[in-house]
Amino acid sequence: MTGSPRQDYARHLESRRTALAQAIRRHVAFGNCRVVVLMAGLAGAYAAFGRGLLSGWWLLVPVAAFFWAGARLDRAVNARVRLGRAVAFYERSLARLDGLWAGTGGETGDRFLDDAHLYARDLDLFGAASLFELLNATRTRIGEETLAAWLKAPADAAAVRARQEAVRELTPRIDLREDLAVLGDDARADVSAEALAAWGERPARLDSAAVPVWAWPLSLVGTLAAVGLLVSLAAHVGLLQLGAGTLTALDAYILACYALCWAVVWRFQARTAAILREVAEAAHDLGLLAGVLGRLEAERFTAARLGVLRAGLDVEGQPPSRRIARLDRLMDLVDSRDNLIVRLIRPLLLWDLHLIYAIERWRRTSGPAVPRWLATVGEIEALSSLSGYRYDHPDDVFPDLVAGTPCFDAEGLGHPLIAEAVTVRNDVRLAGDLCVLVVSGSNMSGKSTLLRTVGVNAVLAQAGAPVRARRLRLAPLEIGASIRIQDSLEAGVSRFYAEITRLGRIMRRAGEAPPLLFLVDELLHGTNSHDRRIGAEAIVRSLVERGAIGLVTTHDLALAHVADALGARGANVHFEDVIEDGRIRFDYRIRPGVVENSNALALMRAVGLDV
Repeated sequence: MTGSPRQDYARHLESRRTALAQAIRRHVAFGNCRVVVLMAGLAGAYAAFGRGLLSGWWLLVPVAAFFWAGARLDRAVNARVRLGRAVAFYERSLARLDGLWAGTGGETGDRFLDDAHLYARDLDLFGAASLFELLNATRTRIGEETLAAWLKAPADAAAVRARQEAVRELTPRIDLREDLAVLGDDARADVSAEALAAWGERPARLDSAAVPVWAWPLSLVGTLAAVGLLVSLAAHVGLLQLGAGTLTALDAYILACYALCWAVVWRFQARTAAILREVAEAAHDLGLLAGVLGRLEAERFTAARLGVLRAGLDVEGQPPSRRIARLDRLMDLVDSRDNLIVRLIRPLLLWDLHLIYAIERWRRTSGPAVPRWLATVGEIEALSSLSGYRYDHPDDVFPDLVAGTPCFDAEGLGHPLIAEAVTVRNDVRLAGDLCVLVVSGSNMSGKSTLLRTVGVNAVLAQAGAPVRARRLRLAPLEIGASIRIQDSLEAGVSRFYAEITRLGRIMRRAGEAPPLLFLVDELLHGTNSHDRRIGAEAIVRSLVERGAIGLVTTHDLALAHVADALGARGANVHFEDVIEDGRIRFDYRIRPGVVENSNALALMRAVGLDV
């Protein structure tokens, strides 16, 4: 990194745009060259065979030139596509710095949303404009799944520190992130890691060494029959002259070979169908995975965790990338079975038999290592995603993980999904005797955003990522949130019932290790003031007695007594608003004590209600 992220991205973007313009010119030039060579070849063919002006051997020159230009054209096309993706990569990177990353084609991770999870939906971890969409730079399904798993469950302190070290090393490797971004198609590899790993670990269905010994000679006989079939067809349509006896003998030979080969195919039909069905379900879309493996094999690392992961790719014989590429080629052959010409000659060549034996040989030699390779790819891709985030936000810091009593002590804490230029930072301290902050304030003053700010940074911290803060100390914490609670007409569940159900789950979790960080918005909002006051105090007190720490928001000033009832373990803080020129303005800064005013009536009047 030689400058700011914006300067580095802009410099790389200009370089790739220049190279792309050159690649486009080469593409056009070789395309035109190939057309000229083709026209020259046609003219030469007419001169040689139509007019007899030159020898037909001279046509070898335009033929050779045509293939040479074709090879150059393919290179130019590949370079153009690759550089086009590189340009898009840096354009997206600059857009991300401008806060324009949401909805720009990145993976949102909707499939990882789980209403039963204690904080994923409440903290906007997945979905449009989510934390996952901001962080994710993976190219494979296993990479996405690994990153999502890190966000959904806190790691222990040792794992977090190992990831922090790895992210530090990967942060300046913008070339690695670019290379991964331009690999393969624009789409991510849709390899199911679970299915591929399970398939690789299953024992092979075919292990006989005798079958290939006689199958190859029989295939040679069948190949001669396939050639004979072409000769016979040519003779039958009059393109080739053969004696009647010769043609009859040839046809008999072909029929005999078909009968023999079909008998062999029928003998292995059940196992062939089972093997091809299994591999088709597990091993598909492998090209990009092979490319990612090949790029990672070229890297060398010093961070301990990265070194362990990289060592997992070192195997005797062919490296994992070439082994996966070979399986990908075998899958291409599986797909080619539906080709009309292949269908015709498949029995004669014992195509399916050789194919399933090749697949089973691959599974015996490489299958057991597949889970390790996939896990390595997933973890390095997830770490690379976190390193890209750190590269974009050099002022964000790694948290200090501390042992002992529950702790969340932050200075200058901001929300990572809010553009830095407009982020308002606050200090949040839950440490020592202080266990609960009761946050009061009027509507739209920033209470819910504060809860999400604390929660999202706790998620980032325990995933191994930097956090949006000047400083953060925290002990290992599980998170339980009740922020985005909704009723369900279909399930017959009211908002209040949905809320207390979530609170019950949070309460049960509070008694387990690690300690709980609870984030509750508008506690017991759906019931009357009397029951709310009694219930809120009981719930918060029970959480604290179970060793939890957290924040509770309210705009009901009667709940301010909850903090007072806890003594030194609780404190009141609030957000304020002011009315200037008939408009409500917020500064989104935390102040000690209980809020003294409400903006509800002013908001009603602002929208035209006569109150």
